[in-house]
Amino acid sequence: MAGVQTAVALREQGFTGPVTLLGAEPHQPYDRPPLSKAVLLGKAEDSAFDVDFQGLDIDLRLGVEVTGLRAAVHELDTERGPVPYGTLVLATGAEPLTVPGTEGVPGVHLLRTLDDAARLRPVLAASPRAVVVGAGWIGAEFATAAREAGCEVTVVEAADRVLAGALPAEVTEPMARWYQEAGAELITGAKVAGIEEGRVLLADGRALPAGAVVVGIGARPATGWLDGTGVERGSDGSITADAYLRTSLPGVYAVGDCASFPSGRYGRRLLVHHWDNALQGPRAVAANILAGEPAQVYDPVPYFWSEQFGRFVQYAGHHGGADTLLLRGDPAGPAWSACWLREGALVAVLAVGRPRDLAQGRRLIETAVPVDPAKVADPGTPLKSATA
Repeated sequence: MAGVQTAVALREQGFTGPVTLLGAEPHQPYDRPPLSKAVLLGKAEDSAFDVDFQGLDIDLRLGVEVTGLRAAVHELDTERGPVPYGTLVLATGAEPLTVPGTEGVPGVHLLRTLDDAARLRPVLAASPRAVVVGAGWIGAEFATAAREAGCEVTVVEAADRVLAGALPAEVTEPMARWYQEAGAELITGAKVAGIEEGRVLLADGRALPAGAVVVGIGARPATGWLDGTGVERGSDGSITADAYLRTSLPGVYAVGDCASFPSGRYGRRLLVHHWDNALQGPRAVAANILAGEPAQVYDPVPYFWSEQFGRFVQYAGHHGGADTLLLRGDPAGPAWSACWLREGALVAVLAVGRPRDLAQGRRLIETAVPVDPAKVADPGTPLKSATA
């Protein structure tokens, strides 16, 4: 997503020089969100981007894995030989975390690529008993698809609640009930000791039968190949880009899931593994490349969405550092929102079935205007009318 959008943005903003887009996968560049939905369920064959690379004069090279970077001579190393560059944009994304010792175990799957979805689709069609490791965003989305396909589903989460690494307990507690309502078993506080063919072994001695196992325990920036290149990275593996998405090497930018950036809005460095970041960041990169100097600061209001268990969940902002959490509506119902304030201003909003809250809340976050907590907490008051 980030690589394609950078190439397209360069052309849209008037860049006339050569543009080369390298990708390790053999497929036409594709969108990832449909992989856990339409593609997985066989409702779509693929999710290729509708981009005329030839018409845009973009040299698209598929099946080319980049193995190294030699900044001193402005070259990338690939299995097909060196590729020179004038300006380089790193958009290598993220790679899924795995359960140690499961490589090569039959029936164990990840869901990150088109090939992953293609392997899983016939498995789901056979409606096996499925075990999902991880009750995060991807785990919930896969469990949703598996239930729709008629599978018996058990979701195992090491933490004591769903989405423990993403949201506070007050918000995730009602989400746990969605699993039961959908007919999926949820087991929290359960660590996986190992996975064997046909079963998942838990640390407490239980063994869960599994015709298929899907591991969804998070992802890390795909940056290991940058060891020794001089590209600075953080402890989380992300490329530490600056406010203009420049790396520590001259003429080298980084964008999307592989890069963190300093947010003046939130006063901290953010690593955003979501679709909207891979759409918005490339526009800033393209503007800065064309200007030839720092021209456009990248400081977005992060946004993402998730479709799970018949609900459309949206989130905008960043709630780390918030001092007040307010709920709009009844979390036991089909539509409600959570709003986070910091020093009287809205900094994040989670909307379940309330898209207007998301849209209006996002604008309030962008403007950073003070809001009236009583109005924010009133589900009958539009958020746009909640200013103090």
